[in-house]
Amino acid sequence: MAQSTANLNTTPTVQPQVDSTPSGEKYTWRTMMGNALIITRREVVESFFDWRIIAPIIVLTFVFPFLATILAERFIAWLLTYNTDFVLIGERSIPFLLMIVGFFPISISLVIALETFVGEKERRSLEPLLSTPLTNTELYVGKTLAAMIPPLVASYGGMSVYLLPLLFGELAWRPQPMLIVQIFVLTTVQALVMVTGAVVVSSQATSTRAANLLASFVIIPMSLIIQAEAFIMFIAPDAESPYGLFSIWLIILGMSCVTVLFLRVGNSIFNREELLGRTVDEFNIRNILRRMGQSFISVDDKLTPARNLIHWYQQGVGGALRHLGAAFWITVIWVILMTAGGYIAGQLPRYQFPLSIDPAALTPNESVGVSLDTFAAIRNPQWIWWNNTVVVLIGLVSAIFTFGAASLLFIPFVMVLLGYLYSQLQLAGFDMTLFWAAVLPHGIVEIPLLILATAAAFRFGTVITKPPVGKTVGMSWMLGLGNVLKIFVGIIIPGLFIAALLEAYVTPQVVIALLGGG
Repeated sequence: MAQSTANLNTTPTVQPQVDSTPSGEKYTWRTMMGNALIITRREVVESFFDWRIIAPIIVLTFVFPFLATILAERFIAWLLTYNTDFVLIGERSIPFLLMIVGFFPISISLVIALETFVGEKERRSLEPLLSTPLTNTELYVGKTLAAMIPPLVASYGGMSVYLLPLLFGELAWRPQPMLIVQIFVLTTVQALVMVTGAVVVSSQATSTRAANLLASFVIIPMSLIIQAEAFIMFIAPDAESPYGLFSIWLIILGMSCVTVLFLRVGNSIFNREELLGRTVDEFNIRNILRRMGQSFISVDDKLTPARNLIHWYQQGVGGALRHLGAAFWITVIWVILMTAGGYIAGQLPRYQFPLSIDPAALTPNESVGVSLDTFAAIRNPQWIWWNNTVVVLIGLVSAIFTFGAASLLFIPFVMVLLGYLYSQLQLAGFDMTLFWAAVLPHGIVEIPLLILATAAAFRFGTVITKPPVGKTVGMSWMLGLGNVLKIFVGIIIPGLFIAALLEAYVTPQVVIALLGGG
């Protein structure tokens, strides 16, 4: 009797499968995909027999595109009653509605993807699946494809239903073919991002309810991207380009990179035994704060506390800097490219602006009546330090949700502005000695700090893409948080205050001395 009771209370043991070459066979990418498609076929067939999935697909494939087509035709007809110039707005709304028609069916992918692992776990059908000889990669890829195929079929079908009446009906819409191709590709990569992100959530959640709540980390960023795409559709200067919208191509490229990261994260943290054994995730805020404190004051990955401040700086902060590795050099190269991009953009005629200041009025070593009162508005080191600190902290927080990508765009953006300003002053005929005098006194401190802050935020954002062997995602994230806090608290924040003092008191004096003021 005791033996049977023990059997009832024991979680079924599943032998973990590793991604290795099967004995006696040549294991190739084609073999992996063939095995993964076994899971895909099973899941897709089950999905198409589930009325809860089929009903929304039918509605979003046939009914909603039909309504969108009528809306587009009526909207243009209504604009024509006022002014033919307004037709441009109506024409720009047609590809926007096409994008929306393609996006709505993709929302079904979240429901399917969130059910991939945690849903089967709750239905007690996961144990037989995980006991198969398929590798972790084959299981993960098969489940991901299965969650993506039904929504994509519905999306492509809905977009076709929307397009055909517009192309061959009374409106006779004739867009650039590349724009249509671009929207179809954009819809595909959006589906990939949402599915891969939701599968990661499903493999780590303990219940469907928890997975649905965590799905907000996928829905909210995608909603913001959709708004940005809509804005681009209406204001893009290259809307009639035969090569498509350049900004949309950049978004497609960025989301493709995010898809690869999601696949890498999901496959690297996927663990069969943890998936079955994990039933409740305890959220103990006191324990989390304690571990954060230990990671912050430690000097190594074993959480050994620092003996004193000097030891913390030498071993703790120094070790955190060594952990940056390739992230630092990637950031340096990226900052150089962004500065060059700002300079090149300033050379283009359409991005140039006329300067109202006469270059002869700002000639070095000639008295022009400049004094410290001229710089009174910026001679506030606390204000300068606070603004710079807020910028780097926003970049750090945004890096958490974007695998570090946002930090590469947000923090170094000042380098784009510097490159652009240098280009404009050079074209206007200014003596560039004045530019360097206004930048270098505090820039020699501030610019390296911004590069370091960007590298630290980028490294922290990517830490979960490949956790170290023997460490869980939570442990890796906590160690990464400790390292980035050491760099920010120990170097970045106090360094930015020094840079603010230089900008408030030294830079104005250098500029005044150069201009011959008093």
